[in-house]
Amino acid sequence: MADRTIEREIRVEAAPEVVYEVISSPEHLREWWPDDADLDPVAGATGTVSFGEKPDGKVVALTVVEADPPRRFAFRWDYPEGETATEANSLLVTFDLVAAGTGTVLRFAETGFDEASEAQYRDHINGWNYFLPRLVPYVDRLVSAP
Repeated sequence: MADRTIEREIRVEAAPEVVYEVISSPEHLREWWPDDADLDPVAGATGTVSFGEKPDGKVVALTVVEADPPRRFAFRWDYPEGETATEANSLLVTFDLVAAGTGTVLRFAETGFDEASEAQYRDHINGWNYFLPRLVPYVDRLVSAP
């Protein structure tokens, strides 16, 4: 099952600087993706994202691998607790931002599913299909707030 990648492209009506904050800052991430986020959006930093209510929720470790505002934010995640994220034990998520007129084109990709089960791959497809569309209306509310 090599070369399984999840890719999406979304147009967001906000400047790349705004979109970058929404995809990298815990206070913004919580509004469209995880239920909780604890991370410092700088390369090399480790943190977590949480889904669901404690104590039954799922806490997932992540490591920021690239933070290049306002162009790119990337992290490795979903690796075993207590281990360091590597290409062999984690998934890589990248957000590339390209200015497009008054807005931004966000190019999303998640890679690293070569050794993953079909169930995990499908779970991530379903997850991103649910969460990524929530980003646009959140940014719309953010930029239109007085």
